[in-house]
Amino acid sequence: MMPLVPLVTAGEVAFWVCAPIAVLCALGFLLSRKPVHSAIFMAGVMISLAVLYAAQDAPFLFVIQIVVYTGAILMLFLFVVMLIGVDSTDSVVETIRGHRVTSALVAVGVGVLLVLAVGQNAVYGEPAGLAAANAEYGGNIQSIAALLFSKYVFLFEATAALMITAAVGAMLLAHGERLKRKRNQIETLTDRVRAYAETGEHPGPLPNSGVFARHNAISTPALLPDGSVAEKSISKTLAMRGVIVDVNELRAPTNAAYAVVEKRTSEIEGDDE
Repeated sequence: MMPLVPLVTAGEVAFWVCAPIAVLCALGFLLSRKPVHSAIFMAGVMISLAVLYAAQDAPFLFVIQIVVYTGAILMLFLFVVMLIGVDSTDSVVETIRGHRVTSALVAVGVGVLLVLAVGQNAVYGEPAGLAAANAEYGGNIQSIAALLFSKYVFLFEATAALMITAAVGAMLLAHGERLKRKRNQIETLTDRVRAYAETGEHPGPLPNSGVFARHNAISTPALLPDGSVAEKSISKTLAMRGVIVDVNELRAPTNAAYAVVEKRTSEIEGDDE
């Protein structure tokens, strides 16, 4: 009798072809500097997993992996990345104390759980009670559909709403400053001219402190040519604190000069008489 030659199954071929591709794409996803490239590598990982699901006779997971994850969630990620901007750089400053250590511990814990789950499935076979749960509604796909659209239908819809809310929130956080558009010089000048025509407000700049005065300190109000105070030159904060310089002190030299001029003028007029 001729010795039996072990044949390679289609599932094994799919595994040895798709598994290296999935690993390489996962490494590219982690090491890529640009978010768009990371999203493309993630698409490679998802498609490879979908092929592996199909090779393991899991048509429902195959379709879900292609339609939901690759076709919907990944496109949602790309949409958010485009909204945030591909040129934005992430800060390398750690804002949360212990963030790196905690992230490393969580990553190691998830890796240990995955290894234990795969090892248990390889040693002990399928999870206990899986065959009975699938046979309850006539198959794996029917059982998953019965649970999603009956017992967990509200949680399923709430998860979809949460993902949409997260995308909108990311857009608002990324473009919060852009929504408040700064006015340009032409718009500001137009508003000043309109205010001057309607209310008589001067379109020029505000007077500086110390104009027509002996000091240029911020606590010194500006004086107009007639000796009155320019109200717009007074800081409201300093006025509330009561540290504004007394205007009478500012008017004293001017009043003294006018008094000397008037006295001399009256003497000259008296001499002429």
